[in-house]
Amino acid sequence: MISQAIVNRYASALVDVVTGPKGMEPAQASQQLRAFDGLLASSADLRNVLASPAVAPARKRAVVRDLADRLGAARMVRNFLLVLNDHRRLAALAQVINSFEIQLDERLGFVRAELRTARDLDERQKAALEAGLSRFTGKKVRARFVVQADLIGGVVAHIGSTLYDGSIRGQLNSLARRMAAE
Repeated sequence: MISQAIVNRYASALVDVVTGPKGMEPAQASQQLRAFDGLLASSADLRNVLASPAVAPARKRAVVRDLADRLGAARMVRNFLLVLNDHRRLAALAQVINSFEIQLDERLGFVRAELRTARDLDERQKAALEAGLSRFTGKKVRARFVVQADLIGGVVAHIGSTLYDGSIRGQLNSLARRMAAE
C-alpha cells in the first residue's frame, strides 16, 4: 500500500500529460486505464507475476507492454503503465485512476456529488437536481445517484467534504434541535 500523497503525484502527472498540448481525450485515457486495471483485478496470476521480485524487470515490462497493446491502449497510457510498473506501483493503479479522475474533474471545472434519495429518480428529476447543484456550487456537477431505502424522503447531497441534508429525517432532526434550544 502506498501513501495517498504518492498516488496523487502520479495522478497529477498523468492529468498534466493528458490535458497537455499533445494530450488525449481524458475519458478515453480513463477508460483504457480502467480496462487494464480490470485485467489486473481479474487475474491473481498476473498480479503475482508483476509483483514478484523473482520475475526480471524486463519481463514485467514486456508483459505490461503486450497487455496494453492488446487492449488498444494509447501510447501515452501504455507509457504511464510502464512507469508505474518500473516503480513497482501497479498494485496502486485503482487508487491512481480514482485520484486521476478527481483531479481531472477539478481541472476541467467539475465537482463530484453523491446524491442519496429514498427511491429511484427519473432522468428529468436527476437533471433538475444536477442543474440546481450546478447553480449552487457555480461548477458543473458530476452526480452519482444512490438509493438509500432508510431515507423517508428528500435528498442528501455529499459534495466534496460537505454534506447537505435535505431529507425529511434531517429536517425533523433540525426542528427538534431548534425546539430543544428554545
